[in-house]
Amino acid sequence: MKRENFIQKRKFLFWSVKDPEKVSDKALVEATLNYGDWEDVQELIKLMGREKVSRIFFRQIGGKRDNYDKKVKNYFKLYFKKHAPGNSN
Repeated sequence: MKRENFIQKRKFLFWSVKDPEKVSDKALVEATLNYGDWEDVQELIKLMGREKVSRIFFRQIGGKRDNYDKKVKNYFKLYFKKHAPGNSN
């Protein structure tokens, strides 16, 4: 699946974005992990690769502030530490 198709099928994740086709990888990962369902997450991983999604996620939560729900953040910290351990530093 292409990035454009992924976003097109999930426009509800980007309701506040003027041009969803131009969202950054960071915004794509954050919106999908926070608000998507498990199928959305799996499609995102197929599209971008588990390592890249994990790397983006850990950079986001390692900053001064992040926009992840506490439960989502905890779940994906555990998930990526198990399934993409090289990125959890």
